[in-house]
Amino acid sequence: MKTAAPARAVAADVLRRVATDDAFADVALDTAISAARLSPRDAALATELTFGTLRWQRYLDWVLAPHSKRPLESLDPIVRALLRMTAYQIAFLDRVPDFAAVSDAVTLARRRGRPGVDGFVNAVLRAFARLDPAAREPALPRDSVEALATRWSFPTWLATRWIDRYGRDEAVALMRAENERPPATLRVNTLRITRENLIERLAADDGIVARPTALAPEGITLDHAGAPASWRSFGDGLFAVQDEASMLVARLLDPRPGETIADVCAAPGTKTTHLATLMGNQGRIVALDREPGRLVRVTEASARLGVTIVETVPGRVEDLAPDLAGSADGVLVDAPCTNLGVLRRNPDVKWRRAPGDVAAASVRQRSILDAAASVVKPGGRLVYATCSLEPEENDAVTADFLATHAEFDLDPPASFPRLLDASGTLRCLPHRHGTDGFTAVRMRRTR
Repeated sequence: MKTAAPARAVAADVLRRVATDDAFADVALDTAISAARLSPRDAALATELTFGTLRWQRYLDWVLAPHSKRPLESLDPIVRALLRMTAYQIAFLDRVPDFAAVSDAVTLARRRGRPGVDGFVNAVLRAFARLDPAAREPALPRDSVEALATRWSFPTWLATRWIDRYGRDEAVALMRAENERPPATLRVNTLRITRENLIERLAADDGIVARPTALAPEGITLDHAGAPASWRSFGDGLFAVQDEASMLVARLLDPRPGETIADVCAAPGTKTTHLATLMGNQGRIVALDREPGRLVRVTEASARLGVTIVETVPGRVEDLAPDLAGSADGVLVDAPCTNLGVLRRNPDVKWRRAPGDVAAASVRQRSILDAAASVVKPGGRLVYATCSLEPEENDAVTADFLATHAEFDLDPPASFPRLLDASGTLRCLPHRHGTDGFTAVRMRRTR
């Protein structure tokens, strides 16, 4: 019996799990790639198929609909996953012939679907593949917002928010940017190597071409990613995988050697270890997280990078703050959020979120920020950050905090990359800066 390409089998199963088990795509994909022992090339294809299909899910349903006698939402999840994934490969990728992608989808449908479903999958995909690319898009919805949300594959409620806030043209630019493959960026572990030397090391060891990032002085961008965890320089603790916007958050706090810093939402430790490197591994960092199991990743990251000043403490900052009151020179609140600024890396998030999630997140964020503030000593610094672009999770939280905490003032740095707006807020936008979407603000306790 014919077997399907392992990359397509893995991608289809991950897409099914995202739909049926509410699995997180990145975690499920990493697990599946490891279990299937995919080669680097197959792992790259499985990743492209999984994330590309999720990015363009609504668009794919729109262009497939005319070729299916049944509504796609009524189909078995594995069948729907196979149709979307194969349509994505036909419409967006060109390295593999269409017939090979269709053949693999039919094979997987035969093995995993009900009797006869392989014929249905074959008919739908061959009808789609026969069309000239210019003829694949049916008529758009009459409503202009629905049309834009469909064409750029976003939930209508989120497209509406962005159009209202940014205007039509910029909202489209943002949606397009959030659907692009994100660049692979690394944060150089300056405790062990310089940026220039790491670029040379990656080229020599793994043939990786890298260049400095434009905004973060310890960042590098790669021409292609592959599997960074398999590189010798990763095992040697010479870098961490981190987006450039995320690197700017720790820099905004401006931690200094010898200080006491608290990272109150620390897991998985990417920003925690960055704080430590900026401090020259001198001082003390207290890393808190409400999920003890996730703090293991902070410890592991610290050990790999040679960071020795991090002390992990399990628990919510709301519960732990009384014991830490007034002890920190700087506190980082990298708050849990809707993650609506990092959709290009986590495209399944846009299909998980609902309009009410934004307001719900802000309630939790206010609670965390209020507790974290008590940990800052007089004269100390407090940074509040999210990987969301939504005002309710950022500006509104900060405004409410400042209105009820007279001892804090905004404290934008005098010198910083050009991303601070007139209010002193750091705003990284995918369509403007080529980074993930982050928002952050620095405050100072004046008394």
